[in-house]
Amino acid sequence: MSDDEVSWNSRLLHGGLTRTYVCVPQQSLLESLDLNQLNCLNETAEHNVKSIFISRKQNTSSSAYLLSDADEQLLINIPFVRGVRVKSLLIKSSGEPGQQPRKIKLFINHSSLGFEDVQDAEEPEASQVIELTDEQVTRGRRIPLRFIFVAGNEGDDQTRIDGIDIFGLVTGGNKDLSGLRNVEEV
Repeated sequence: MSDDEVSWNSRLLHGGLTRTYVCVPQQSLLESLDLNQLNCLNETAEHNVKSIFISRKQNTSSSAYLLSDADEQLLINIPFVRGVRVKSLLIKSSGEPGQQPRKIKLFINHSSLGFEDVQDAEEPEASQVIELTDEQVTRGRRIPLRFIFVAGNEGDDQTRIDGIDIFGLVTGGNKDLSGLRNVEEV
């Protein structure tokens, strides 16, 4: 366990020092997504990124999924309305053999990116580059975001993602300022 996942509580007990480990629960961060700013490049119109996030719960529908359009690449922008600390990511994929993501690049702290920015990027430009094995693709894997770039799949012309869940901790207040109004002094 890392220091981020454990808080230490030391206390005297019967004259001795003991440590109590308290695991900080990670939660799904889907409730904190900014659906108005959520977007994906190279998605089909009928199977877009918003369809898998619209309920703000992990997608369980077989008819709602994200599908790439012109080729296997997808560039997903995932903004949040409050400060978050992302710990892991769960990507579910089914469909035709070969449509599961194989190579994924994660990017943080970028306000905007295009395919020209991410295609040739390797670490450290990409925060993390993950090459999934057959076992990881079939089992599902949580991987440690602002942008997710699916660079390739298992050989099909299109990539399919049935669901994405993001796990971590909410660290800040609400960044959604749409409800604020200008109040003039009397």
